[in-house]
Amino acid sequence: MLRFLGLLLVLWLALTVIGAVIKGLFWLVVVGLVLVVATAVFGWGKRDHRV
Repeated sequence: MLRFLGLLLVLWLALTVIGAVIKGLFWLVVVGLVLVVATAVFGWGKRDHRV
């Protein structure tokens, strides 16, 4: 599950970078950042708390 979330984080970050590089796609940066934060929060909640 965490491997899948890591893959999603990489995809969202790539989406954000593409939006930042291509002028006029500012909305893609915003969507990418929102998805990165949402995935990170979801992953933080799913992580194993055992040491």
